[in-house]
Amino acid sequence: MRITPERVYLDDESRPAVVTASKSGVVPANGIEIAFDAFGDPGDRPLLLVMGLGTPMLAWRPEMCALLASRGFYVIRFDNRDVGRSTHLRDAPQPDVMAALTRGDVSSASYRLDDMAEDGFGLLDALDLAAAHVLGISMGGMIAQTMAARRPERVLSLTSVASTPSPALSSPTPAAAAAAAALMRPPASGREAQIAQMIEVSRVIGSPGFPPDDEWRAELAAMVWDLGLDPAGVMRQMMAIYASGDRTEAVRGIRVPALVIHGDSDPLINAAAGRRTAQLIGGAELLIIPGMGHDLPRQVWPTIADALGKVAGRAEHPR
Repeated sequence: MRITPERVYLDDESRPAVVTASKSGVVPANGIEIAFDAFGDPGDRPLLLVMGLGTPMLAWRPEMCALLASRGFYVIRFDNRDVGRSTHLRDAPQPDVMAALTRGDVSSASYRLDDMAEDGFGLLDALDLAAAHVLGISMGGMIAQTMAARRPERVLSLTSVASTPSPALSSPTPAAAAAAAALMRPPASGREAQIAQMIEVSRVIGSPGFPPDDEWRAELAAMVWDLGLDPAGVMRQMMAIYASGDRTEAVRGIRVPALVIHGDSDPLINAAAGRRTAQLIGGAELLIIPGMGHDLPRQVWPTIADALGKVAGRAEHPR
């Protein structure tokens, strides 16, 4: 692999290598500050990566970003509000997730998915990008769907991974639900204990059909700990999901070229939710990956990159 400030070159996709961003920063966007990294050539097709609940952009592995950059994308990953180095709304009211779950009371929500979608558009503005291909995973898929529904002129194509148009469709296994709840609990007593807990969460929701990558899980958990944990911020993001409710009609109205990717072994958001997403979006392609859970194992990256290239091609050369 060779990296220059202008472009990332991937010589051997199977060989792990150190990858650095070609551009990084923190910019004002939608009234807050958003931290981002970019990989590749700014003259290539812009691709915005939107991460899931309580997870910083670091979870978009640099090697995957490099692979996508090698396919002709200018890859931009960023921290959603309330996670990583982006703005944390620490002065917001205390989120009451239990009230949302038991009584449907979402009055403690500080924002909705619409606001998080506008964060993405604000980042594009800050980077002088009129539009981008948008790929989101889990909650990030919900945000990506919202972006495509709200401002289709700014979304060249939509790729929704391991996501859903409605929380009611998720149907998590008990173990996966408990693992997700762990994100909102106070941190463990120390760094090593917290890292071990995060590794266990990723094992529970991960991909049973692929070799476990515990080395990467440990590395990511350590980076997340070192960034600083914010369980209240994770709850605010969760409340944004519940406050946004069932988005079926909005997703049904999406008209941009779309790709829906889901693992058939996802224990957190059942594959039926992915199938429903594809059914709602006219002309959407559906890619079900055997053995994939609620993560992106290295072995599926080339398949995803190929599919992403095709949906981007449909956007650029409509029939």
